Amino acid sequence: MSDAPGPEQPALLGLEDVGAGAPAARRAKPALGAQEIAATDPVARCVLDLQPAHLDREYDYLVPAAMADDAVPGARVRVRFGPQEVGGYVVARAAASEHAGRLVPLRRVVSPDPVLAPEVLALARRVAERYAGTLADVLRLAVPPRHARVEKEVLAALADAPPAGPAAALGGGADRGAGAPTGAHTDEWAPYRGGDAFCRHVLAGEGPRAVWTALPGLAPGPGPEPATLPHWAAAIAQAVRAALAGGRRALVVVPDARDADRVCAALEAAGVDGTVRLLADDGPAPRYRAFLRARHGLAPVVVGTRAAMFAPVPELGLVVLWGDGEDTLAEPHAPYPHVREVLALRSEAEGAAYLLGSPGRTVQAQALLASGWAREIAAPRDVLRARAPRVRALTSVELAHEGPGAAARLPTAAWRAARDALERGPVLVQVPRTGYLPVVACGRCRTAARCAHCHGPLGLPRTASAPQCTWCGRLAGGWRCAECGDTRLRAVRVGSDRTAEELGRAFPGTPVRTSASTAPGGVLDRVDDRPALVVATPGAEPVAAGGYAAALLLDAAVTTSGTGLAVATEALHRWLAAAGLVRPAGAGGQVLLVGDGAPAPTGALVRYDAPWLADRELAERRELALPPAVRVAAVTGDRPAVEALVGRVDLATGDALLGPVELPAREPALEPPVRVVVRVPLAQGTQLARELRASLAVRSARREGGTVRVQLDPKEML
Repeated sequence: MSDAPGPEQPALLGLEDVGAGAPAARRAKPALGAQEIAATDPVARCVLDLQPAHLDREYDYLVPAAMADDAVPGARVRVRFGPQEVGGYVVARAAASEHAGRLVPLRRVVSPDPVLAPEVLALARRVAERYAGTLADVLRLAVPPRHARVEKEVLAALADAPPAGPAAALGGGADRGAGAPTGAHTDEWAPYRGGDAFCRHVLAGEGPRAVWTALPGLAPGPGPEPATLPHWAAAIAQAVRAALAGGRRALVVVPDARDADRVCAALEAAGVDGTVRLLADDGPAPRYRAFLRARHGLAPVVVGTRAAMFAPVPELGLVVLWGDGEDTLAEPHAPYPHVREVLALRSEAEGAAYLLGSPGRTVQAQALLASGWAREIAAPRDVLRARAPRVRALTSVELAHEGPGAAARLPTAAWRAARDALERGPVLVQVPRTGYLPVVACGRCRTAARCAHCHGPLGLPRTASAPQCTWCGRLAGGWRCAECGDTRLRAVRVGSDRTAEELGRAFPGTPVRTSASTAPGGVLDRVDDRPALVVATPGAEPVAAGGYAAALLLDAAVTTSGTGLAVATEALHRWLAAAGLVRPAGAGGQVLLVGDGAPAPTGALVRYDAPWLADRELAERRELALPPAVRVAAVTGDRPAVEALVGRVDLATGDALLGPVELPAREPALEPPVRVVVRVPLAQGTQLARELRASLAVRSARREGGTVRVQLDPKEML
């Protein structure tokens, strides 16, 4: 490894002058101008927004007297770093510096508002260490860009009305949750083993940690009105109420904005006031307003999507994550942290309670239970049977008596069940893909149709249209099969738009609504209780007032196909999320899984037993030494760069090193990238991250060529 020296920092004062109380004996270069230095703690320790890994450390700067009151820990500053001016944050003030050279002064304080909270800085350091990233990369995720007008507005509001304690957010008694003792055990947690104990520990100011498998169904509505809120949202609201009653604040992270709206509605129904939404989709100004309100204690509860995992919530008593199996909870930017792991680190550091809930269960959540780090909250089987709909798997074996009709995408048994259910209310139809015909193949030899330019899969965006590449968007009007020369196309995958069209013909006179990102109306939030067919993709299912009469889960074989380790648990998660919106079996609700899906997730759905599948998958991964039973790092990029980086990692030897394996080239003329996987026992996971981080620093200092990406715990291997 190379011990590359840090960049030189010219200064106005020598080190012997800083902290000694002596006047400046030496002057800075005339270009910097003479400035009076702060009399108290004249050194500001700063973290800077620098990309190179070898520059990932703190730097000392002098604080001019004019900035002495504004350059507080947490404030944004601009400083000179070599020939450029960069941004950063003050993390501490000191009386002296350990830097052996001369220090330069801060250029300016962007804002005296300390937006970087100490606990967030500590969390960012731990995340950077765990994922072999830099502190600057993590802080870009943690602190949103400044919005001056919003900052002025929030600081004015703070001056007019100082923040109240968390308990002041508990509203009065007209709401559903007010009938129970404030913040204590409430009706939504009564059916669970361990639910009452978890709420009592949160109320007492303790930090219990739990993995929660939520019951299906909707929470009872006020009075005679039909239920429109999922049970899980109401339960989260009551757990938050317990934290507030105990004098602490709460943070809730959900996969998307619709789930955030549902949690906010449940909190309002539970009598919790002052909740703020921290969503990137809301735009820069609303996001920064919510961030500042949380930072200054003006928000007792923060509800948000992925970026909210770093929300600066003082007096944090409870962190909640819902639906940890969703793809949106994995950060796509370096160093690629997952919300589940970040909130676990935060719970440990701040002593906050940790609640991980989902309709299913991921293998990572099961590993938390197996290690003893968290406890299980689940309902007894008799309670689950009373709350769940009836589930049937319409496989080819089950439908063998129907003859050729058993191979239909909508077999007769499913058609009859949907027709009967439509007499009682809406019917949900879940399909795994959006679009019309997202994947097509040759009509004669069934070879997948590929784009002639980028080799991406071809699809049909609408009926009677030319095939179009789903990667580059180019039309392929003159397509001809490269294997047999045929020009006909057949459907391989059917999307939500084509499904809605087919159902409209199969059920004439019945309204058909589509909820998907590509649908004309977008993703629907809710539908009424009138009979209708609602076609939705996974995660886009709207809530039906009073619950759906039935649900058809189509294309089970497509949902469970794939090479990822988490295919089975992800499929079960999608199915259970849809089944949770259906009425109980006692009210006639039923779920039909159509197709020959993989046996394990199919059996788990029929039994409504997500913990069994997660435990089975975890046992298999332990036997095969796969994550989360081990720690894995994937190093991807140009072959020389990957080999040089991995070569400096001491743990990357013997059986721990897998690869290199060539990946598809970005362009045919380019050398294909390679991937190397480093696999170590969990006990060596921290050491692996440190060695990779050190190797990245050496690569940066030496300015090694090529491109390389390091990702610990990559999703495709989880």
